[in-house]
Amino acid sequence: MEEQIDSVGKAFVDHYYHSFDNDRPAMSSLYQPTSMLTFEGQKLQGVEDIVTKLTQLPFDQCRHVISTVDSQPASVTGGIVVFVSGSLQLPGENHPLQFSQMFHLSPTPQGNFFVLNDIFRLNY
Repeated sequence: MEEQIDSVGKAFVDHYYHSFDNDRPAMSSLYQPTSMLTFEGQKLQGVEDIVTKLTQLPFDQCRHVISTVDSQPASVTGGIVVFVSGSLQLPGENHPLQFSQMFHLSPTPQGNFFVLNDIFRLNY
């Protein structure tokens, strides 16, 4: 079971950051109305508010480099907690920004996962 949890967490992280770096509006499919995002202390709930925040960040392009991905089972209902650390390179910036992000993935009746909770922080 541990390998499956790690595999799902890694696949999610690859998909999430590829989408973030290349097509942020498409990230709406990862969230549902009950989803919550805390971005640098700002709390948002629901697909529209979350995607609006992500698409209105003050940069259009970026590149995430993932350093670590740790995953754990989150509940008896099949959820998964994923903790990510890495760096974020913005165009024109010489030094990447270090970040940490936590996701609580919740299963759907169709057998997929959606992001129930998402917490993002830059590490200074």
